[in-house]
Amino acid sequence: MDYYNVKDPVFAVQGDNIFDVDVKELVEFHEKKGAVMTIALREVENVEGFGIADINKERRISRFVEKPSPKEAPSNLANTGLYMVSPEIRKIFKEKGVKQIIKEEHRLDFGFDFIPYLIRTGRPVYGYTLKGSWYDVGTPRHYLEAMHDMLMGRFSSLTDFGGRISEKERVWIQGESTESKKSRKEIIRKIRQGKIGVEGAVLIGRHCRIEDGARITNSCIDNYTQIGKGALIENSAIMDRVIVGEKAEIRESILGRHITVHSSTKRRTIIKSISVIADDVTLAEGCKLAATKIYPHQYVRGEFENQTIMSA
Repeated sequence: MDYYNVKDPVFAVQGDNIFDVDVKELVEFHEKKGAVMTIALREVENVEGFGIADINKERRISRFVEKPSPKEAPSNLANTGLYMVSPEIRKIFKEKGVKQIIKEEHRLDFGFDFIPYLIRTGRPVYGYTLKGSWYDVGTPRHYLEAMHDMLMGRFSSLTDFGGRISEKERVWIQGESTESKKSRKEIIRKIRQGKIGVEGAVLIGRHCRIEDGARITNSCIDNYTQIGKGALIENSAIMDRVIVGEKAEIRESILGRHITVHSSTKRRTIIKSISVIADDVTLAEGCKLAATKIYPHQYVRGEFENQTIMSA
């Protein structure tokens, strides 16, 4: 705001959010209340891991607690990480009180430090109740939940992805160039002939190759990915240029880019239980991964459960 000398309200969004919001309504609420900051709030069943706000009848926030225990939470209204801030906030950042926090805490965390400071010094901070869909995708499980709901059409702002194969099926196979249209046509032909099994909501990107016997359920397959014979992909996100070997099984997991999953009929590779594999990883035949995270640029073999594998 300083750099561009912004003199209007600013809508600030944390990067690990996917959401639907009526921005016009939010701006009108913010200006009507004369707020220095408006925080979009959402009721949650479990308050752990969120900033929690206590509001009065006018929706002014009287108390804000960052990541409280259930017993310490003043309400069940969680901070979604969506903020409307007035330009006067630029001056507040330069106040002695803020500088003192930085000096003592060696930080200026929005939830732990800055929002409580605004409330403590009497600034008008208000809570706007978010009506649309909202997901904090800061964990693999939440990421997969958001992906599933997006594929199921539960985000009003994004209900189509291009390349839907029929009105009756929530299956999208993308492709606009001459070559990608060929691969799209081939995949659709195999689905219609029963050579590929597709269930639920499935999004398949451009230039993908899927062999006979493969089964895909409620998953997203990104561009240039190859899926081998008899492979199973269920409730998972597979990103660009992944090679999934024959008879591999991937359930409720996330695979990054440029990954090779070696697998065969005799030595099947199985990835399950919210496993996450980073870019440029190669898995040997017969790997078994459950609730395991693998850092980039590694060759991995063996069986792992509830582990984090980092390069030496």
